[in-house]
This record gives sequence, C-alpha cells and structure tokens, in this order.
Amino acid sequence: MFAVEVYAAVRHFVFIEGNSRREAARVFGLSRETVSKMCRFSLPPGYTRTKPVKKPKLGVLLPVIDAILEADRTAPSKQRHSAKRIFERLRDEHGYAGGLTVVRDYVRVARGRLRETFVPLAHPSGHAQVDFGEAIGVIGGVRQKIHFFCMDLPQSDTPFVKAYPAETTEAFLDGHVSAFAFFGGVPLSVLYDNTTLAVAKICGDGRRERTRAFTELQSHYLFRDRFGRPGKGNDKGKVEGLVKYARSNFMTPIPQAASFDDLNAMLEERCRRRQDERAGRHGETIGERLVADLEAFRDLPAVPLEACEKRVARVSSTALVRYRSNDYSVPTAYGFRDVVVKGFVDEVVILCAGEEIARHRRCYGTGTFVFEPLHYLALIETKPNALDQAAALKDWDLPEAFQHLRHLLEARMGNRGRREFIQVLRLMEAIPMEMVASAVTEAIRLGAIGFDDAVKQIALARVERRPAQLDLTAYPHLPKTDVRMTTAADYAVLVPGTAA
Repeated sequence: MFAVEVYAAVRHFVFIEGNSRREAARVFGLSRETVSKMCRFSLPPGYTRTKPVKKPKLGVLLPVIDAILEADRTAPSKQRHSAKRIFERLRDEHGYAGGLTVVRDYVRVARGRLRETFVPLAHPSGHAQVDFGEAIGVIGGVRQKIHFFCMDLPQSDTPFVKAYPAETTEAFLDGHVSAFAFFGGVPLSVLYDNTTLAVAKICGDGRRERTRAFTELQSHYLFRDRFGRPGKGNDKGKVEGLVKYARSNFMTPIPQAASFDDLNAMLEERCRRRQDERAGRHGETIGERLVADLEAFRDLPAVPLEACEKRVARVSSTALVRYRSNDYSVPTAYGFRDVVVKGFVDEVVILCAGEEIARHRRCYGTGTFVFEPLHYLALIETKPNALDQAAALKDWDLPEAFQHLRHLLEARMGNRGRREFIQVLRLMEAIPMEMVASAVTEAIRLGAIGFDDAVKQIALARVERRPAQLDLTAYPHLPKTDVRMTTAADYAVLVPGTAA
C-alpha cells in the first residue's frame, strides 16, 4: 500500500502539471493501473476483505465459547475466564487443535457484543433517586462502619447525605423525612433499587408488594415510587454516582466526630456548600439549577412522618421486651402484657394500650440487656433481699450520699432500714435524681435518718420550693432545745450601767 504522500505527488503531477498518466507511471516507477487508481482516489482506499475468513477448526466450538462467556456474567469478577483459559478448556475438553490467537480474537469480539449499551437520559425537574452507601468513620472514639443515606436530584445534581449506625427501616424512613425537610418540599417521584426496606416481594409479573413502613411513608408524603431492574444499579446511575462522590469527598479522610449528630451536621454543611459548585458540563451552579426542581416539588405536609419501625411484642416475666436482638425493660407492673415497640434511630419507645411506658436509648449491639433501674424498684420493695443481686441495679451510678444513707439506715433499723432505703430510691420515680440526692445529703447533715419523716419531706419541700417541716419527735436521739419565756429583766443587760 502506497503512502498518502505518493498519492498526492502523482495527482499533482497529472492534474496540476498537466502530464499524462503514461509519463507519471514512467517518472514514479508505477504501473499505469496503479496511476489510474491514484487518479480516481485522493486517499489510499485501504485493504478490504471480500470474503469473511473461515475458522474451520474453531467454527463448531463457537457455541461453546459463547456459553462460557454467558456463564461468566454471573460469576465473581475474579473468577471469570481469560481468553487463554478458554483456549485451554477447548483444547483439553473438546480436542481443539487450532491456535490461541484465533480464540483470543473471537473472545474479544464476543465480549464486546455482550457488553451493555446505554441510552442517554434527560432528567426532568422535580424527581429524585435514593440509595445507601457504606464507609468507615470514628464516632465517639470508636472506629466503625457507617451506613449513609443518599438522595440525589438528577436534574440539578443536588445531594443530600445523612449517616446512620445501620441500614434499617427506621434509618430509611428518617433519611426521607430529613431529606424532604432539607429540600423544603417533596419530589414528584423517587427511584429505588429493589431494597427489602421498600419491597417485600417481587411478583412474577414484575409487580412489587411494598412493605408496610414504605407504604406509610408514601401515603404521608404522596410521592410516586419507581424501581430499577433487579441487579441493575445503573438504572439509578445518578445516586450511584453520589454514593461514590460522598465517600471520596465527604468521608475522605476518615471522618471523626463525637456523635452521629455532629457527623450529620458536618455532612449537611458539605451538601449545602456543594450547591455553590458546578457539576458536569453545566454552566450554572447546582444551586441555580435546583430552583427548577424546587418549583416542581410538592409542599411538605403540616406534620412530618414519625420515622420509626413499629412491632408488636409481649413483655416477659422479667419485665423485658425484645426488639432487634436486644432486650429493653419496662415497669414490672406490665409483665406478660402485649405492647407496641417503636424503634427510632436513636431511641426505643414502648407503649401499652396507647400509653408510653418506657423509653430507652437505642442499642445497636446483639444480646444486650438495656435496663432502667426505676422499672424494678416497686418489685424489689416487696423482695428487699434482691436489692444487691438485681441485674438492673448492678451498674446504676448513684451519688455517694445514697450508699452512706443506706449504711446509716441499716445500722439503725436493720432489715427495715433496707426497705426504707428502697423507698428513698423510689422517690426518683417522680422526682429528679438531683433533688432526691440533695434531700439525702441534707437529711444526713441534720441527722434525720428516715424516709417518710425526713428524706421524703425534704425532697417534697424542694419540689414545692418551701422550707421542710420535719417531725423531730421521731428522732429521740437528737439534742433537744429548751426555749423559756422571756422576762423584762432579760432586757436590762442592754441598758448601759445596769447590773445583770
């Protein structure tokens, strides 16, 4: 094949200088047929195969190669066949006698046919996509996995990111509630993958049965849901990109925060600052493009959704209710009752007959007992010997004055003193610990060691903001005061010059 420069020289010699093709063939040492071809084409036409190359040795094995490549699509990425491995299998299992190059050429073309192609999408205003991501963070000095909720508005690329200890139903709901509040409105639709937090079942016809919690979320905010194809994360490519962006920009280096609240305050600020930047080839900032999304949004409902998971449970004989592999205490009076557990991101609330009976800090461990000591005091009062062995009271951090009071009560009254000490503890069922502790300290200072006629009276006086009125007849060991009638002679000492 001749270079382009030869074509140009021959064509210039013939068409511009006016020489004949015979002369051109003589001067350039070419055949007249080649010169004629150069006159017809301004560039070398290149080599064109007139008939496809036959692969007689490989032809019958092409279906085998296609089957191997198809099976690789569902295999782990690190356990897929290379072209060399396919060649070895054809040679060992099917008696292939051809070369590796032919197999490699076909595999390259076949893999290109199997790769998915995509349609460029235009994203209208007012729609959103949602997904969860994972990262590592240090929260309260503990290195742990963080699950972060992402909502992306594809038209404007506006992000919202919020971190949680776990990817749970309550985190899924709270993420939506927080995102809608952040944007100040509700998107027309939200696109999801087929997460079990939203989809309870995919039916044979492609119809999806929603979970109860997700249905309540939809009913409250009235947005339309959309779902991608199972296993096709690229159907919601915008939020997939946000997950990667948030991990590499918001959470690199590894974030450190005193609590999830502090971390989420940082993430929200980063999301707001992101609105001042430009994404892709757009000339406008993300915040400027967000205006069109907000104009299409629906208004927020008057009251936000209560972002919690609800479960029915039964109180055990030890006044415990199980929720997500942990046990939470309730007052012993509710033993064996049916209750409703509301699992929030930060708290667990337990209700009986519509009334709240317990509220605990949420635990994300497994097999943990979460006790409120006050729940067991009424029962311990009837079984005072269990005071020192009650698991609920084992790690109760009480001020030192309580232990001092107990020693004084038991030293003076024996077993009855222990019961009175339990009654003192029960004051905290209605009065804050700080006030009860102050009353205990004051009673010890006065030497008035008792429940009804001392600690209780002082505590009630503190609550009512009045002086305490103690019945000192109950304390014969205290020194008595002698107050006598005053006479006129008593005032004589105040007159100068008068003898006493």
